[in-house]
Amino acid sequence: MGCLDTASTNSHWLDSGNGYELTISDGEIRARNKKGKELKSVPASVKKTEAFADLDGLRLWLQNHDAECGMTVETWLLRALPVPTAVIAEVWKDEAWRSWLYDLVIQPAENNSLTGFLRDANADNGQAQVSVVDLEGETRTIDASELIIPHPVLLEDREALQEFAADLGVDQRFDQLFRAVYPPPEKAAPAEQESLDTWSDARFEKSLFASNRARQAGFQVRGGYAVTHIYEDDRLIEARFWIGADQAPETEAISGELLWTADDETVPVRNVGPIAYSEGVRMATHIHAGRTIEEEA
Repeated sequence: MGCLDTASTNSHWLDSGNGYELTISDGEIRARNKKGKELKSVPASVKKTEAFADLDGLRLWLQNHDAECGMTVETWLLRALPVPTAVIAEVWKDEAWRSWLYDLVIQPAENNSLTGFLRDANADNGQAQVSVVDLEGETRTIDASELIIPHPVLLEDREALQEFAADLGVDQRFDQLFRAVYPPPEKAAPAEQESLDTWSDARFEKSLFASNRARQAGFQVRGGYAVTHIYEDDRLIEARFWIGADQAPETEAISGELLWTADDETVPVRNVGPIAYSEGVRMATHIHAGRTIEEEA
């Protein structure tokens, strides 16, 4: 996830009390002198002031708040659960929330008859509603009580939306529309099949390399597995990809099976929902790509 551009505060300069003024821009504290010239770095004497300490605390709060907003939006997408339109309208007032939500593809929760890129949200006269740009380029209003931010694997017109997004110059902070998706195969797996071995036997020179690749992509590492969670069909699904992370960090690791569990019981592959399937395969594919490649003699 990216970091919110906190330049919204850069028009508000704070007097440091010793001849300089401070502001936050691009997530960093910047200073200018009495003549209004912005400096390349904040003077050491200014960093010792109470004003700098207060602004640095605000900077950290803004960054943490921004990250929390992004994680919440990701949770909404991965759970594919309805979000009250009133909630969207309320958080829209906050720049951090708005930066994560703007241009996401949304639909009414009750049906998907109107799909579009989110451009505005408000609660005028006590009625929450949102405005979207649809595939015809028209601005439309959705006044449904609940909305969903659909996972891209559920979007039947995903390719058309991608093409239109490129023409429209859409730049989503969260990778909804251009997220790597892996729909379940049309031919269902055998009833007894409980895992996939497509990404097994990948060698990592060190177990540490596999674990780091998983963590850097936002996945958990537990009990030898890389793990990601998805809420689908009213239950929490855990996708697990074996990466040998239970070994010593410097020890060679070999990848293994990808499986899904619910309530600590393995879910047959054919019964895994499209979101959980896509996210599990996405995790395995990403980690597998970082394997040690043997050079041909």
